[in-house]
Amino acid sequence: MGKPTGFKEFTRQTVPYRNAAERLIDYKEIYTPHDDEKLSLQGARCMDCGVPFCQSDNGCPVYNLIPEWNDLIYNERWEEALERLHKTNNFPEFTGRVCPAPCEGACVLGVNDPAVTIKNIECSIIDKGFEEGWVVAKPPSKRSGKNIAIVGSGPAGLAAAAQLNQAGHTITVYERDDRIGGLLMYGIPNMKLEKNIVDRRVEILKEEGIAFLTNSDVGGDGKNSVELTQLLSQSDALLLATGATTPRNLNIPNRDGEGIYFAMDFLAKNTQSLLDSNLENKNYISAENKKVIVIGGGDTGTDCIGTSLRHGCQSLVNFEIMEKPPLERSSDNPWPLWPKIYRVDYGHEESMEKFGTDPRVYSISGKEFVRDENGKLLGINTVKVDENFNEIADTVEFWEADLILLSMGFLGPEHYVSSKVNLEIDGRSNYKADYKNFKTNVNKVFVAGDCRRGQSLVVRAIDEGRLVAERIDKFLNVG
Repeated sequence: MGKPTGFKEFTRQTVPYRNAAERLIDYKEIYTPHDDEKLSLQGARCMDCGVPFCQSDNGCPVYNLIPEWNDLIYNERWEEALERLHKTNNFPEFTGRVCPAPCEGACVLGVNDPAVTIKNIECSIIDKGFEEGWVVAKPPSKRSGKNIAIVGSGPAGLAAAAQLNQAGHTITVYERDDRIGGLLMYGIPNMKLEKNIVDRRVEILKEEGIAFLTNSDVGGDGKNSVELTQLLSQSDALLLATGATTPRNLNIPNRDGEGIYFAMDFLAKNTQSLLDSNLENKNYISAENKKVIVIGGGDTGTDCIGTSLRHGCQSLVNFEIMEKPPLERSSDNPWPLWPKIYRVDYGHEESMEKFGTDPRVYSISGKEFVRDENGKLLGINTVKVDENFNEIADTVEFWEADLILLSMGFLGPEHYVSSKVNLEIDGRSNYKADYKNFKTNVNKVFVAGDCRRGQSLVVRAIDEGRLVAERIDKFLNVG
């Protein structure tokens, strides 16, 4: 603890986003520069709480040593803080930007006062580390002679690759897209995570000896496809870290046809076009001058809002089937559980800036999509629902729209990857393997991340990537 009375002396001050009107006209990151002096004082707010719940099961999934690096930055020992941060987290530059910070929800100071600004501090430590040249490639001193194939280059696959490579194994990562990063590259828009941030880390991993193969669709039927059985025959171990990429559909009348798209199709194509041509090639789903409805909340829904606004949509509404959350914790949501409270994220703030209102409509469910006789999308009929999602009588309403984006979560991995090896599936369609074991029913095959646990956070994917690497290392009897 850097300053015993710091939590009494200093109030919480977060690093602000760029002005909403300013950031709406570009795809640059929404964040403003860090102020080292102010963040050092924020680190001083960390209490001598005895039991740091921020790094408990309710807090940080990778068990970041939060009190230690809070103390270090208060004492201006930034390079040591970076060492402590990297001890538990391979990619703090990702989590410091996109993680919702369950650590802050579990912060002991948060029982009575606003929590320590842990996420801002984490991001500032790693950004300073890159600025000062402290983050460099560290190739392993020797190799084990063991080859490991990793399918998927999202946060779980990259974390596992980094750890296994440091153990001396030879790693090849297979990615079906044209760029490395998985969810980090095409699932999260540029304004939340600029892609040079991802590329920068990937280049370090390459310098450390990891091989990356893009446009390699394992189990697919394209010209660059690779069979999983082939990889198994060539490898001493194989890890599937493909994510949960099967979207949940909205199976109501008139679903099929133009104008209705899954959120990830919308977001991924936009980012790819942005990176390829600054959107000039028009190879994306445009919301320009359209009446947009986003169905489903969460981070992905917010990203659809932010992207639609940057396209120049005519109007924007966001449907959420849940009730509007309270401003403060309810009695059944006590500390240190994640606080289920009303929040205004960057996309909501931007929508308010452009249209004057919060775009969210709560306790609402779609009944049927409406199309004209030629199949053109006109909108959607909805109904209000109660807290148990039962329809409320006489509440049917028509909402005009010519672009509807479905952001209702994901159901599990795409099984074409593993179809020829009879990988066992659990009751939720995920690959079946126990946490901290990660071994499947097929010899030499391990699974980790969202394809095993279901849709979750980037930081949980990193946690599983690190843990499965330890398990694979033991399986190979090396280290």
